[in-house]
Amino acid sequence: MDGETISVQAALWSVDESGDPALDTVADEIRRADPDGSRFAGAIRRSIDMLLDGQHTGRFRWDQLFKTEKAHLGTLIEINVQREFDFADGASMDYSIAGSDVDCKYSQTLGQWMIPPEAHGHLLLVVWASDEQSRWSAGLVRALPERLNNGGNRDAKKTLNTAGRQAVKWLFDGAPLQENMLLRLSEPDIDAIFSHKSGQRRVDELFLRAQGRRVSRTVVATVAMQEDYMKRVRYNGGSRSRLQPRGIVILGHYSSHGRIAEALGLPVPGPGESVSARLAEARPEHGAAPRVELDGREWVLAGPADPEQAVPKLPEI
Repeated sequence: MDGETISVQAALWSVDESGDPALDTVADEIRRADPDGSRFAGAIRRSIDMLLDGQHTGRFRWDQLFKTEKAHLGTLIEINVQREFDFADGASMDYSIAGSDVDCKYSQTLGQWMIPPEAHGHLLLVVWASDEQSRWSAGLVRALPERLNNGGNRDAKKTLNTAGRQAVKWLFDGAPLQENMLLRLSEPDIDAIFSHKSGQRRVDELFLRAQGRRVSRTVVATVAMQEDYMKRVRYNGGSRSRLQPRGIVILGHYSSHGRIAEALGLPVPGPGESVSARLAEARPEHGAAPRVELDGREWVLAGPADPEQAVPKLPEI
């Protein structure tokens, strides 16, 4: 190792506890590009969904993946974060952000990022996410020797010690991740949904059993397991028309549907989301229950005692 290399390495490792200007600059750049974390969260959600590949496999849980597949999630997150923010390639690390080389590290266990020897002294963008908890975190830390555990694995990769974990500057800590709604359903509901051989009938069953929950396009794709999966939701043969006689409405990302959801106290569907609910025509016994007007009649959320009755077709505007 020549003198110039030694001086560069020393400069990398010379950060003291009083601060790390390069880290602060990188943090400011990421926060400027993504003030609320929605872009970062979207990249993580896409990475998990790509790995599960529900449309072609019907999988929606981490434990349904093979061990070799699980090992790829960090790579997918690294790629999708770079695509989302258009980070340049680093000179020796994954990214170049605000003039600094930054290595992206993911671990499904918070704090257990595996740090190779070549990343020592460099900035790390450390990421954790849990589909089960619908949460994620991302922070920055410099991999200084005193912040690393002494032991390593066969590849000489080390983890952060207590001081290292405490040194992480969190950009987003325990932030919400778009929910994988299938993880919130009971086993009997899941069994009932996937018991049908027909993709259309599986989607029908989904909206019958997941009322009042946001259902993403990815969930529909996982249940339908067909190419034109959103066709299974629409009118003209999809669940909207098939469940209409039973009083089920399926709200989508339309302005009028959002107003209906707000009026009834339901979650408002976001882009690509749907929310189902069974309605009943308002009667005196419904008292002051929230209601909406459809086809000149007032409707409320149906209760167990309300009989099934056909509901009007919703406007798609």
